[in-house]
Amino acid sequence: EVLTPDFHARRDCLETVLAAEPNVFNHNIETTEKLHREVRPQGNYRRTLEVLRLAKSISPQVTTKSGMMVGMGETADETRTVIDDLRGIGCDILTIGQYLQPSKTHLPVKEYVHPDTFKSFEDYALSIGFRAAACGPFVRSSYQAEAVLEHAQH
Repeated sequence: EVLTPDFHARRDCLETVLAAEPNVFNHNIETTEKLHREVRPQGNYRRTLEVLRLAKSISPQVTTKSGMMVGMGETADETRTVIDDLRGIGCDILTIGQYLQPSKTHLPVKEYVHPDTFKSFEDYALSIGFRAAACGPFVRSSYQAEAVLEHAQH
C-alpha cells in the first residue's frame, strides 16, 4: 500500500507511482468539504477526489483507498456526503477513525463519536458499493491494511 500526497493532481506524478503497481493506492480525504480548509489548509477537498479518480482511470485494476477522521465538528450527514463523494469517483476502500488532538496547537476534539455511529458509517459504505470499510474509534488510515485488503478482494 502506498499512501501519497496529492501531487497537486499532476497526472505525471500519479503515473510514476502507479507504474510501480502498488496493491493499494491510498490518498486520504481527511475531513468534510466544509472543514477541509481549517483541517488541511494545504490541501483541497475536490483535488483529493480528483487524485483518487485519476489514479483509478490511469490504473483501473488498482485498489483505491481513502480515509478520514471524525470528531472535528462535522455532522453525520456531512460524513455520509464524504462517503458518497468517495464512492462516486470509484474509491474501493474506506477508513474512518476518531480524531485525537495531537498537540495543543492543533484543533480540539469537538466530539467523541459513539462506536454505533462508526458502525453505521461502515454499514452505509458497504451498502453503496465500497469493497471494504474499516470504521471505528481506533481506526487509522493503514489500520489492519492487509486484512482490509483481503476483505476487499473477496
